[in-house]
Amino acid sequence: MSFHAHPDDEALLTAGTLARAAAEGHRVVLVTATAGEVGLAASEFGQGASLAGHRLAELHRSADALGAARVELLGYSDSGLHGEIEPSDGVRPFVRADVEVAARRLAEILVEEKADILTSYDAAGGYGHPDHLQVHKVGAAAAGIAGTPVVLEATVDRDLLVRALRTGRRLRLLPNELDITTFERAFSPRSEITHCIDVRGHIAAKRASMAAHASQATADSGDRTLAALLRLPGPLYRLILGREWFVQRGRPRDGRLLTDVFSSLGTP
Repeated sequence: MSFHAHPDDEALLTAGTLARAAAEGHRVVLVTATAGEVGLAASEFGQGASLAGHRLAELHRSADALGAARVELLGYSDSGLHGEIEPSDGVRPFVRADVEVAARRLAEILVEEKADILTSYDAAGGYGHPDHLQVHKVGAAAAGIAGTPVVLEATVDRDLLVRALRTGRRLRLLPNELDITTFERAFSPRSEITHCIDVRGHIAAKRASMAAHASQATADSGDRTLAALLRLPGPLYRLILGREWFVQRGRPRDGRLLTDVFSSLGTP
């Protein structure tokens, strides 16, 4: 089971891993906390309920591309980039949810599915979105309630990312206003990462998953990161996005990088 904050989050950090698992015969389930109804999108997609409808349809297209067997929504509202959204119509923003209550909702699905592995987000919440931080907390609590044996927290190799950004800055490939120092606090350092998954064999499925989220590729002010990534030539896309990283919750750091998410389960 893969737990995310908003539709499109599954595409960026876990799509290749999920596609690989499904192709190898495992049952894959996607759960999102919110419908992403206040996410940045071009005005043609509307706002609020209209945008939520688009994003949920995109999530199902992404799930189909990855071979996911089930998609579930926990029913919270999108909290906004800074957690600024207030409750309305009785719907609580995810960042304001009681962690125990939300965890029990997720745990019910984990138990129903008899899930062996739950993916969530690292302690930094990736780039720090408040809903991503809440996914980290709720996912850990839900696994404890359900007795799910392995929790893999999706992340990016921070050391590699910062080196790549600095190289891009030296080559003048990045805008001057991009503050690279913000990425020095995002995601996880190499020393904490336990899994590096080669997903190059499933890169077409990952690209299709990303392409499904058309509302997140552009805004009225111009293209967003997703659009830029989708424009990359095939070999460069494969190079940049052909690996996915995880931190296994509770696993001692021994310097090894595991290459299969199911290796943590041991031999049946």
